[in-house]
Amino acid sequence: MLKIDPKVFTDDAISEETRRFNAELSEKLAAGADPWSMDVKEVRTARKAGKGAFPLESLLEDTETFEIEGSHGPIGMRVISPDSGNENARGVFFHIHGGGWRLGGADMQDQRLKRLANVCNLTCISVEYGLSPENPYPCGPDDCETAALWLVNKGAEHFNTSWMSIGGESAGAHLSVVTLLRLRDKHGLSPFKAAVLIAGAYDFTMTPSTANYNAETSGYGAPVLTTRDIANFADSFLPEDANRRDPDISPMFADLNGMPAAHFCVGTRDALLDDSLFMAQRWAQVQADTELELFAGGCHVFQYFETLTLAKESLASLKAFLNRLAPKS
Repeated sequence: MLKIDPKVFTDDAISEETRRFNAELSEKLAAGADPWSMDVKEVRTARKAGKGAFPLESLLEDTETFEIEGSHGPIGMRVISPDSGNENARGVFFHIHGGGWRLGGADMQDQRLKRLANVCNLTCISVEYGLSPENPYPCGPDDCETAALWLVNKGAEHFNTSWMSIGGESAGAHLSVVTLLRLRDKHGLSPFKAAVLIAGAYDFTMTPSTANYNAETSGYGAPVLTTRDIANFADSFLPEDANRRDPDISPMFADLNGMPAAHFCVGTRDALLDDSLFMAQRWAQVQADTELELFAGGCHVFQYFETLTLAKESLASLKAFLNRLAPKS
C-alpha cells in the first residue's frame, strides 16, 4: 500500500507562495462571470482568450495535425515533437486534455507538452475528442479509444510506438483510465506501459471531497473546481439514465488488474483530492509500480501555472517517472 505523510494535509505544510497564489486566483475568479450562466460556446471562447481560470498558452508553429476516422466523425490528432525529432524519440506520450468533458482542446497545452516532450524525449500526441453537451457519453471515450487503437495499429508508420505512455489532467485522467480499461477488456490489449494521472475524476457518484468542497472555508483553496462545477460537468457529460457506477463511467469501480505503472498527483486543496487518494490505493493493490504525489495547498490542476514552484516540482516528478520507465536513448 502507498504511504502518505499526514503532515501534507496541514495548513503549516502550505508555502507562502502557494497561499498568495490561491488567494489571487480566488479574487480573479470571483471577479469574473459565472461560467454556468453563459452558453458553453461563450465559455470556450473565453478560455481560448485566456479569460478563464487557467493562463493562455501560446500555440507552437512546428506542430503536425491530422485526422483519423471515428464512429462519431473525424478525430483530430495534434503532434508535439521533441527537439530531437520524432525519429529519435524514445516513444510516445498519448495525451488526453482536461476540461470537464465539456471544455478544452488538443491545442491548449502546447507549451507544457513541448516541455514534456523535451525533458523525456517523447513524441506527445494529443487527441481532439468530442465534447459535451453536443457530444455526450459515450462519444468522448469512444474517440479516445479509437485514437489509441490507431496508435497501436498504424502509429508505427509515423512514430516510434515501440514504447507508449498515456495520461492527462482532470477529465483527461479519467478518459485515460477508461481508455486503458477499454483496450484491455474489448481488444485484449495492454499497449501503454505508463500512465500519468493528474487530478483525475474517477467516481461519478462523488467521493467525499467532491461532494463537500468549499474553497472559501478551507482558507487556502482556490475555487477552480467546486462541488457545483463537478455536478454540472457530470450532468452535461452523462445521459440522465446513465448508471454512474458503471466502470466505463466511473473507473473507481473497475477491475484494475493489468493496468500499467502509474503516477498519480493532486493538490491537497483540490476538490478531486479523494478521487486520487482512493484510486491510487486501489491501483497499488494490483500494480506495485504506483506512485502518489501530494502537493500541499495545490489547487485543481495547478500544473497549468508554470511559474509556480509546485508546478515545477510536479513536472520534475513526472519527468523522473517517465524517464525511469521509457527505453534509454
